[in-house]
Amino acid sequence: MALHCPECGFANAEGANYCQRCGAFLAEAEASSDPSTASYTVGESDELEALELDDVRIRGPALVIRSGGGRAGETFPIHNDRVTVGRSPDADVFLDDVTVSRHHALIVRRGQDYHLDDCGSLNGTYVNRQRVESELLHHGDELQIGKYKLAFLNG
Repeated sequence: MALHCPECGFANAEGANYCQRCGAFLAEAEASSDPSTASYTVGESDELEALELDDVRIRGPALVIRSGGGRAGETFPIHNDRVTVGRSPDADVFLDDVTVSRHHALIVRRGQDYHLDDCGSLNGTYVNRQRVESELLHHGDELQIGKYKLAFLNG
């Protein structure tokens, strides 16, 4: 059964959270799916190790991939004052997708706050479905970079 977007009427696949055409939140999807996010990290032996999201928050700020690229749940702790995000293999948060620029965005610590700065990417950087050049991040914000949707955790 398709989920119809309340904004544009597009018929989205069952289980979709956001409209494929306009990006609007599909309220019906929230009622029928588990809103939790699984989180994991790669351990010393290259094995996946499950993490509780509460543990991620206790250790400090982090990005968690919510969807995209088959990597949902992958966690990137933010330990430095500058964290690079992009398609470059040297990026701190490597997102392998042609819609992601090599040097797409930066997460920058300014005082006690974290900001997401777009680095002139072609396809843009979004926070809570709004295109941004620079944005103060709050706990729970949804970032979209290319096909990837990430949650910013800082609780």
